[in-house]
Amino acid sequence: MLRVLKTHGTTFTIVLFAVSAVSGVALFFHWGSAAFHGMHEWLSMVLLAPVVVHLWRNWPGLSGYLKRRQLLVPAVIGIAASLAFAVPALTAGASGGNPMRAALSAIENGTVAEVAPLFELTPQSLAQRLAAKGYQVAPDGDLASASLAEIASASGKPAGPGLIADVAFAGDATP
Repeated sequence: MLRVLKTHGTTFTIVLFAVSAVSGVALFFHWGSAAFHGMHEWLSMVLLAPVVVHLWRNWPGLSGYLKRRQLLVPAVIGIAASLAFAVPALTAGASGGNPMRAALSAIENGTVAEVAPLFELTPQSLAQRLAAKGYQVAPDGDLASASLAEIASASGKPAGPGLIADVAFAGDATP
């Protein structure tokens, strides 16, 4: 394998970079995301092997760049650009992050009375749906006091995707 990488390392690097570039552009513009997402992730990981071999084989030239500090400006710009994307995502509170997670969290934290209209149900019909699936829903008839996550916990069931599926789908249907 090392012989193949030594012999074809540069060509592998070029071809895999081209695949990564094309799939990255397609993902950026949301063209065929289902086709390109896995390809981009996995082949970008595969790209690391020929890049490492390329760096190893060309280390004298790279060390010259390091000694002359020619990598300093590109490295600082690259790190700053990376941080411009990473810091807001890592420090985002309730106002940022994945909108799908926020929506699902809002459903879990909502009461039966609040969530039922989202699924075109009455609070009583959602309560019946949950009761049929083993949830202990408002024994006192108050459908506006406990969140769905609290109902799940009191029923010995976990919150999360299973709870959301039980809310969203009648009977034994699965998403």
